[in-house]
Amino acid sequence: MKYLDSNVLIYATLDPGEKGEWCRSLLKRIEDGKEGAGTSYLTHDEVLWKTEKVLSRELALEAVEAILTMPNLRFFDVDSDVIWKAHALISKHGFDPRDAIHLSTALNHGIFTIVSEDSDFDRSREIHREWI
Repeated sequence: MKYLDSNVLIYATLDPGEKGEWCRSLLKRIEDGKEGAGTSYLTHDEVLWKTEKVLSRELALEAVEAILTMPNLRFFDVDSDVIWKAHALISKHGFDPRDAIHLSTALNHGIFTIVSEDSDFDRSREIHREWI
């Protein structure tokens, strides 16, 4: 199983080019059950925030609803275990809080591959980063 950083879903929603196409292709494979993937409920906030700036709130809400109801994409809760691990990752690696929440969510669910454009994840030996 792979963990999807929110930028995968943002590119899939907003980018008409090569990155967006790659992300949409990945989401199609997940939807079809050919790849396992999950993400944090924090992703809802990040995707809505970014897409609303580019699209209207109505279109951003539709996009996020499509993501939330996508077959075979698992959503993980952000609970106290995730936050405490994120706190430790911030202290250890200097991650931004949201990146630390994504990383701790993945690790807490036994996921050691993150799909992300964000090279900050390369600072952690605990996870392997994949990108286009």
